Amino acid sequence: MPESPSHGRTPPDFEADAALMRRIASGDQAAGRELMERSLKPVLAIGRRMLRDPIEAEDLAQDTFVRAWKAAANWQPGKARLESWMCRIATNLCLDRLRKKREATMETPPEMQDGAIAADDAMVANQAGMSVTEAIRSLPERQRLALELCHFQDFSNIEAAERLDVSVEALESLLARGRRTLKALLMPQREELMSSLSRSTGSTPEVM
Repeated sequence: MPESPSHGRTPPDFEADAALMRRIASGDQAAGRELMERSLKPVLAIGRRMLRDPIEAEDLAQDTFVRAWKAAANWQPGKARLESWMCRIATNLCLDRLRKKREATMETPPEMQDGAIAADDAMVANQAGMSVTEAIRSLPERQRLALELCHFQDFSNIEAAERLDVSVEALESLLARGRRTLKALLMPQREELMSSLSRSTGSTPEVM
């Protein structure tokens, strides 16, 4: 099923976007300011919504614009407006930050209390979580983003579709394909993963 843009929006001016990115690639500071004025508000909104820290959201916005400026020379107009491309960069950077925090937490589990999960079970749970993380990373970008936004960041389907600049129907298709691919990747170790993850969290992830 093709990934169609959301309905009811003004068609993007790809020629103007391409011209703006060429100016940025040539070092035109005014063009850089124009891109920032167009994209800063939605990029900050993504950072605040996902990172839940206004200071970190501002850092995220800076990283997003640096990434965009570095990629300006290679930017090619596609099916999404330039602002949506910027939001996708911001979303990816947010997910990278959140993923690193999760991995750091898994690498340094809290001290075990009496009656808590045994140390060997904690190690197994950590390995299971890393296996799921690596499987998600291997998915095509849009399937990965859809799963990350809906299953790990608690965005609604409507909110996730807006972040990816697709219709809700296309978002649901991405989720369905991502789940199928993820299940196929994890099937060889499914029983072990489900057992270890349920011991550590008390539940089994929906994507499993």
